[in-house]
Formats: sequence, structure tokens, C-alpha cells
Amino acid sequence: MRLAAAVLLLLLWALSAGQAGAGDWRPEVVQIPAGTFIAGSDAAEREYAYRLDESAYGHAVTREQRWYEGERPRTPALTGAYEITATPITNRQYAAFIAATRHRAPNVDRATWASYGLVHPYESTRRFAWTGGRPPAGREHHPVVLVSQGDARAYAAWLSRRTGERWRLPTEDEWEKAARGTDGRYFPWGNEFDRSRLNSHDAGPFDTVPAGSHASGASPFGVLDAAGQVFEWASTPAGPGRAIVKGGSWDDKGCGVCRPAARHARPVAMRHILIGFRLLREGRAGAAPSSSQAEQRPCAQPDPAPWNGGRDP
Repeated sequence: MRLAAAVLLLLLWALSAGQAGAGDWRPEVVQIPAGTFIAGSDAAEREYAYRLDESAYGHAVTREQRWYEGERPRTPALTGAYEITATPITNRQYAAFIAATRHRAPNVDRATWASYGLVHPYESTRRFAWTGGRPPAGREHHPVVLVSQGDARAYAAWLSRRTGERWRLPTEDEWEKAARGTDGRYFPWGNEFDRSRLNSHDAGPFDTVPAGSHASGASPFGVLDAAGQVFEWASTPAGPGRAIVKGGSWDDKGCGVCRPAARHARPVAMRHILIGFRLLREGRAGAAPSSSQAEQRPCAQPDPAPWNGGRDP
């Protein structure tokens, strides 16, 4: 009797998780047109970023460690047309993938976390970790974290199979264009930092929040959470076993690192509380692939900046 009841409960949960809200498993997307945009940064933008950090932290560590000197020179870059998810992928969207595939759920063990050498104690990971294949209660609409780049690629492959469309991680160029528009602005909303427009340590709550909560921080294309909230995996390689992450996080303040031009490299196998992802959907209207898709340019430097995984600089 107990076994039958347990099986019934498991089946009911699997059905509800697989449906993931009867349709909200499918991410919303915004359209990005083909054409050029201004990528990278110049000395004036980097100086502005350093001054933001110095004002927030009260010291000049990011300047002394030359955090932003690995950014690409400010220059036009070309992409094709594509669609990109309006927000990072959420726990609820990711749950449909976990239920359907039994892929490893977001979590990290103590030994692996210690091997990363990060400042956050292992206990800080527990509020983000899944149990029993389910996301933490009350965080269904928060961005999924504790996912490696391989996990993100596996989710994209599953979503492609389920929808009959082609989903993948964006390249650095594709991510940056969606996040800042075409005019080379410092932040998604303009050239002036505004703590009310993003989820960063400047205004709290020093945690993730439901995706899309900061509508005033939208990019010119309508992309949300591109600054702050969580860093996001790009497909662009950054040396052996490493890839670019973009966007800054809830843990950062200043927030020079939250600019779309900022770039950092992380091991592709890392499962971090500060890293999630969003996806690109390729040309449903038959658009030509972008130049950055056809040739994913690796970073000029193996590690563009000494991001320390969440330590106050």
C-alpha cells in the first residue's frame, strides 16, 4: 500500500514537473536584427568602470589588477538576425528539461566547491541547490544557476528536439549586441550607471530575484537582466577548457563588471552560484547565420580579467 502511494506521488510530481506550468517551459524571445553594432570598450569607458568600482568599494583593486584591460577594442562588429531569450533561463524552465531527461540537477558537492577556490563558503550554495530533481521552493522563476556550460548545451539540445527549432548558446558578439544595442552604450539602458535598473549588490537583496524584475533595465531590443542578476555562459572559447561569461551578478557592486563590454573566462565545467545562461534561437525566418556564429573567435587572452568568482575586489 505504501509502495503504491509512493509510486502515485512520484508519477503525479513527474507529470507536473514535465508540464512545467503547462507551457511556461518555452522561453520568451526577443528579435535581434542583422547588422553591425559597436562592440568592446575604449579607454574612456574603462576609466568610467574603474571609477564606479572605486566609489562602491572604497579602493582601487580593480584598477590595480587591470580588470578591464582585456576587453576588446571598441569597434564595429557584424551579426546576422537571430532571436534570444528575453531573460536568463529560469529554474522552472530548466525543470521541464530535468523531468524529461533525468539530466543531473543543479547542485555541487562540498569537495568540488572547495576545488574552485572561491570566496563563498559552501553553505552559501545550499539555497540555490536542487533536491529530488526539483528547484528550491519559491525560486521557480529565478535564473537557474549551478549549471556548467555543458549543462547549458544539454538544455539547448533538449529544447531543440522538443520544439523542432535550433537553440544554442550565443557567441560573445551575439550576447553583447542583444545586451547593449547597436550604439555602444555602456549599460543596456544608457551610459550612466543606475542601481535601480539591475539586480546588483548596490541595491540588494544580495541574491537572485525573479527573472525580468527590472523592466527599466531593458536593452534597446527588450532584453532583460543583461546587467547584474547572474553571469551568463557564452559559447565563445577562452583558452583550453574555458569560456567567456558575461553580464555581472547580484554579488557585484559598482558595477563596472556589469557592463556588456566586460568579459571574463571561467572553466566550462564550473557550477557556480553566480553563473546561469540564456539561449539564442536561430533564424526562423531564414536569416543568414551571423559572422560570429560561423567563426567563434577565441579571446585574445586566456583569461580576460582576474574575476575572483564573487569576492569584493
